[in-house]
Amino acid sequence: MTEPAGATPPRAAQARPGPWLALCAGVLLGTAVQLQQPVLSPALAYAVLALGGAAVLVPAWRAGRRGLAAGAALLAAAALAFGGVGLRALAFQAQALDPALEGRDLVLTGRVAAMPQPGDIALRLRLQVEAAQDDGVPVRVPPLVELSWYYGSLDGRSQQVPQVLAGDRWRVQARLRAVHGQRNPHGFDHELWQWERGVQATGYVRAGPRDAAPERLERGWHHPVERARQAVREAIFARIAEPGRAGLVAALAMGDQSAVERADWDLFRATGVAHLLAVSGLHVTMFAWLATAVLGWAWRRSARACLWCPAPHAALVGGVALAGAYAVFSGWGVPAQRTLIMLAAVAALRLAGRRWPWPRVLLLAAALVVLLDPWALLQAGFWLSFVAVGVLFAGAGAGAPEAGGARPQGMGRRAASALGRLLREQAVVTVALAPLSLMLFQQVSLVGLLANLAAIPWVTLVLTPLALLGVLAAPLWDLAAGATGLLLALLAWCARWPLASIDHAALPWPLGAAAIAGALLLVLRWPAGLRLAGLPLLLPALCWQPPRPPAGEFELLAADVGQGNAVLVRTAGHALLYDTGPRYGQDSDAGHRVLVPLLRALGERLDRVVVSHADSDHSGGAAAVLAMQPQAELLASLPQGHALRVSHAFAPCRAGQRWQWDGVQFEVLHPAEDDGPPGEKPNARSCVLRIANGRAAALLAGDIEQPQEARLLAGAAPLQADWLLVAHHGSKTSSSAAWLGAVAPRIAMVQAGYRNRFGHPAPEVVRRLQAQGAAVVTSTQCGAARWRSDAPAAVDCERLRDVRYWQHRPD
Repeated sequence: MTEPAGATPPRAAQARPGPWLALCAGVLLGTAVQLQQPVLSPALAYAVLALGGAAVLVPAWRAGRRGLAAGAALLAAAALAFGGVGLRALAFQAQALDPALEGRDLVLTGRVAAMPQPGDIALRLRLQVEAAQDDGVPVRVPPLVELSWYYGSLDGRSQQVPQVLAGDRWRVQARLRAVHGQRNPHGFDHELWQWERGVQATGYVRAGPRDAAPERLERGWHHPVERARQAVREAIFARIAEPGRAGLVAALAMGDQSAVERADWDLFRATGVAHLLAVSGLHVTMFAWLATAVLGWAWRRSARACLWCPAPHAALVGGVALAGAYAVFSGWGVPAQRTLIMLAAVAALRLAGRRWPWPRVLLLAAALVVLLDPWALLQAGFWLSFVAVGVLFAGAGAGAPEAGGARPQGMGRRAASALGRLLREQAVVTVALAPLSLMLFQQVSLVGLLANLAAIPWVTLVLTPLALLGVLAAPLWDLAAGATGLLLALLAWCARWPLASIDHAALPWPLGAAAIAGALLLVLRWPAGLRLAGLPLLLPALCWQPPRPPAGEFELLAADVGQGNAVLVRTAGHALLYDTGPRYGQDSDAGHRVLVPLLRALGERLDRVVVSHADSDHSGGAAAVLAMQPQAELLASLPQGHALRVSHAFAPCRAGQRWQWDGVQFEVLHPAEDDGPPGEKPNARSCVLRIANGRAAALLAGDIEQPQEARLLAGAAPLQADWLLVAHHGSKTSSSAAWLGAVAPRIAMVQAGYRNRFGHPAPEVVRRLQAQGAAVVTSTQCGAARWRSDAPAAVDCERLRDVRYWQHRPD
């Protein structure tokens, strides 16, 4: 699809780079600036900017390549993009859910707009709402909502989930709430993800005996692509008995990454081949190449067709069109978008008799992707995809041709040359993307080069064709499952190597940018002296460590884990995790989703994990955390037979346990050896931990209730604390007035989920805390909360840092 390397296009076929470059760069610049806004501006401001930019852009475009005109075109395009994205965001924000409707029983009528996603506890579906009623009164809700339809029972109400297909029209009773994600340092932005998908409310279907029965109104094909994807996924899982292999085949056949099991995701990430689980640019390019070849062969069989349209042109257009259909069927991810746009741009240029250099094509593709989806600019996949392609082009374009233009002769030399190119390209991409991976994921695989060398051809040439052709001949899915088993065995072998992957604390962006520049210098085909100049740019990033509290001081980070507790305690040289958050489902917990990434991003090595008691909202993430931090000691209050006591070395929490780290005292206040009658509920056995340095103190109270508070008040242990983790998430069964008077906290931290079904924190508890003069901080309003012993009156809220307009601001 490319011209010979030495060919020079005619002057008439060359495009003027000035306007195009300025336009594309302006689109990216204006969009990037708009995405930094903490709140949206008035519509008039956006409209003025957009109209002004358009008015300047037209004459600047006509002026062509002159410097001032190109600069004016860039600024005009930036203004136009800024205003256009702002107006789109305002229009979308205007459809948000009315806070007065949160938690109300609404009757929704609408169509299932996407392939439903079965989970271990619920079926998730996106509903395109046509009408909504509250007690028979029509109300306005967002046009697209995401609902969970729970299996079994919910709050004691038995419910069965019928078959739900994309395109079906349903009437259901549901409760909605605004999209509210967890906010943690370097954490996943759930609110941005839902914004980009067009979802402005989440909720659950109520289908108990006292609720209106869900009713399917119509079995329709209004979303045929999603219906087809769902049919293929169900056929794959019906054909392949082993769910893990079925999930991988489904991911490759139609881009359903949610079907991949968590253990397989971890394996693919550890070996650096997770990108192969998405329908990537490599897959789309392969499909386009194959479709073009087949169409060209078939077109040449008809003389009449060749007279009507030359075979190369027909094959080119048809190949890109079929690749587009494949990209849509696979879920329309950013890598697929980027590749399809690049293929379409190259095809259009060839049909027009033009030839552009690769940087201009790549810039055009990036601008078009951002025009379609401005918020894709904030996706990790956007940067990984475009940087990888740019590095490959730059590495190939910078190289010198073979001496005298000679090419290798013979099959052996051609094979050796192809293998050499493959090795170099994979090494270039691995080295160039390593700093970017550290910035985005705080992890890089050291066996990635070897794993990718085997996995890329296996997935691209064997697994993906078998997964796709299985749509036409289902027995091929059996072969795909077998090929998947071989791939998993190879990756598991790679993952067992020492230092198969390394973790690194999240880099500040200046160090990360310098490291990326250094990696690019190392892989380009430039003189050795210039390439070695990249090493000094890499070293600061490799040596950087996050700052820690000074000796004698300590710091607490109350993670945002929803309805559960998890507090990271850091001293000058040690770290402790108090509780590990809730279990969200059979295959999902706060340890895996929140705490493991958080600890990796902070560069923390835990010395001890304290699990206050056995309830799943405190112990749910412990297994994942201890698997990542096997050196950590486990101190816990757990009953006999608990899974953690069986799988890990364990010491029970007992009042009187003390230790000192870096001038900071730790003391366990509860439970006593003989505290409470046999069979007492887990809350009453909660491990209570006090941390102090003589100038400030913190008290972490687990889920103790008022009887346990009374026993502690009757004892001699010190209770005063500047920072209090409010017991039992602010339940009215805890936090008596006497207890709060003895603790006398400045800061009262409540870790509870947004609009949780328990009503935590209870209003009377909040009033008692405020009456004691405590500042009540909730994780729903603050996100992750950071507190330091050398500034005991202040709390740093993650939800108030780097505020963006799509983020939820609960009242």
